[in-house]
Amino acid sequence: MKPTAGLLAIGLTSLFLWSSPPAQGDESLTIGTASPAGVYHLAGRAICRVIDIPCTAESSEGSSANLRALREGELQVALAQSDIHFYAANGSEAFREIGPDSDLRSVFSLHSEPFTLVVRRDAGIEGFDDLVQRSVNIGNPGSGQRGTMLRLMDARGWSRSSFRLVNDLPADQQSMELCHGNIDAMVYTVGHPNASVAQAIRLCNAALIDVQGDAIDLLVEAYPFFSRAWIAGGLYGPDQPPVRTFGVRATLVASADTDPDHIYRLVAGVFDNFQRFKAYHPAFGMLTPEAMIRDGLTAPLHEGALRYYREQGWITDEAMTAKLAH
Repeated sequence: MKPTAGLLAIGLTSLFLWSSPPAQGDESLTIGTASPAGVYHLAGRAICRVIDIPCTAESSEGSSANLRALREGELQVALAQSDIHFYAANGSEAFREIGPDSDLRSVFSLHSEPFTLVVRRDAGIEGFDDLVQRSVNIGNPGSGQRGTMLRLMDARGWSRSSFRLVNDLPADQQSMELCHGNIDAMVYTVGHPNASVAQAIRLCNAALIDVQGDAIDLLVEAYPFFSRAWIAGGLYGPDQPPVRTFGVRATLVASADTDPDHIYRLVAGVFDNFQRFKAYHPAFGMLTPEAMIRDGLTAPLHEGALRYYREQGWITDEAMTAKLAH
């Protein structure tokens, strides 16, 4: 077994052994995550493991679906990409028809999620522009990876007809489609290392490709939720070079109606057990409280989260507090 595969196995095994901490008389929390193959689901389970409220990490169709379920009262807490978070808070893009979600609240942000292009080595794809007239999986409706891909397609002036074939598969199915030769490339907005990406590279002789160019430059300059990102070399084997791309952040959000005491206890559980939480996945290794309460957050901070951050002295400027709270 390669060292990276062992690292992933250890992280996955520790999370699959998870069970909710007992807490008598408390209502339970359900955290909407995404595909079981991605880091969101592992992040949700890690949060559940360090808090003192009965908690379930529920797989879902992804960021957009989570934010709609949160708005409709079907979820109390959810994970969402920072770009989809922005769209929901402002009533733009896929949320234009239903308008801004004035009850959406930020809790904290998590890991960086590089936009990841994985291709079959025999497909002749050396850059993002080479996807034209290829078979590509852009992600299932409601997923963050699909939202980012559609934004990039718009910036490039592409439509679905720009590709030979477009698949709408969820993340946990796309690597095997690549292995079977049904698609030439798959895109994934995800923290690394990731088990699905590792599977594609290990079983399908796939490769990671840089995502750069004028269209990406324009996106990073135009939108506050995008930033430059990179995937470290060697994560998926000794011959895997560093990859330059762009990306978003994972964010944890809640409804304003979610019990402030529950959100306070969730936040306290994560930050009071911070080193333990970060150990659950390598993508969490670079997290800091300073960045987590600032980066990628569009909606105001939830009342329960804000209470904890004030107690820690992390938010002390009154003008900043008023801006975040209102």
